[in-house]
Amino acid sequence: MLGAIKQKVGSTSLSSSIIGQSLQRFRPSASSVRSYAAAAKQMTVRDALNSALVEEMSADPKVFLMGEEVGEYQGAYKISKGLLEKFGPDRVLDTPITEAGFAGIGVGAAYYGLKPVVEFMTFNFSMQAIDHIINSAAKSNYMSAGQINVPIVFRGPNGAAAGVGAQHSQCYAAWFGSCPGLKVLTPYSSEDARGLLKAAIRDPDPVVFLENEMLYGESFPISEEALDSNFTLPIGKAKIEREGKHVTITAFSKMVGYALHAAEILSKEGISAEVINLRSIRPLDRATINTSVRKTNRLVTVEEGLPQHGVGAEICMSVVEESFAYLDAPVERIAGADVPMPYAATLERIAVPQVEDIVRAAKRACYRSVPLAAAA
Repeated sequence: MLGAIKQKVGSTSLSSSIIGQSLQRFRPSASSVRSYAAAAKQMTVRDALNSALVEEMSADPKVFLMGEEVGEYQGAYKISKGLLEKFGPDRVLDTPITEAGFAGIGVGAAYYGLKPVVEFMTFNFSMQAIDHIINSAAKSNYMSAGQINVPIVFRGPNGAAAGVGAQHSQCYAAWFGSCPGLKVLTPYSSEDARGLLKAAIRDPDPVVFLENEMLYGESFPISEEALDSNFTLPIGKAKIEREGKHVTITAFSKMVGYALHAAEILSKEGISAEVINLRSIRPLDRATINTSVRKTNRLVTVEEGLPQHGVGAEICMSVVEESFAYLDAPVERIAGADVPMPYAATLERIAVPQVEDIVRAAKRACYRSVPLAAAA
């Protein structure tokens, strides 16, 4: 990365030696490192992310990766396995535990035309870097009248894992989705992970890339098309994972799997559910959502995050504004409990949406069960 910065800066007033000294301070010593198209091939989400990074770093020398333990340890979740050996320490930078520091260096590098991929060990730690993400990255293009692009990707695991408590379990989709200037992506499958990450790295704007720790080891079918080095998915376009005619279910990230499982259960009871994988939170594919609702006349939104001011609330408002006359039932919203995440496993399960919650909501929307108000 340092070599690329030196080339880019050239004779500008910012001395390359100063940048080199700054990066050296942030490079710890070794002792301190802490549809799916019909296809038979399977790939884990972890491998999909890794392969996307390898291909984009191979294709563009301006792309580099930085974060805690991304180099020597090969990533806390092994997403960056083999990258240090392949690309060297100038393009795979281990940083100290200082999110504000390395996020700021990443934004500065993006100002100079490089393409940083900044990894947060968990997006809960991105709160330490929120000023750089929101005020420095998201707003610079607008405030410079289009003169400054910030081609940076902030990526890492988001949402609830398992047994890690309130400070490590939040979903930040709605947080970052409310900020103009950012693009916010939420992959579910291996195809999503590959196509969206490659698109994010190539995008001229800052992208928040929200992965899910519980999906890293999951295998999904992946097409030959998705394995092509030129494959990308369009940012801002949802995918209909399962077609249906009685109720629309929107979901993103891990909740897409839950929604598909719920749709299977509902099909056995004569309810045909259409499942939409949002893929992109900002921009939000309102057209696909509203087209589906106008067909099914019912909507269930599903998310892991907190209910107030959530992604589901925004989807609900979009449907009310554009397709209210088509609704045959109130919109049902499934979200996490409006509490800090409990540590106890029994309480944690109650605090996050489950498949049975989605099934019950879809039945209510289809008037196939007793409404909550009547049962109270």
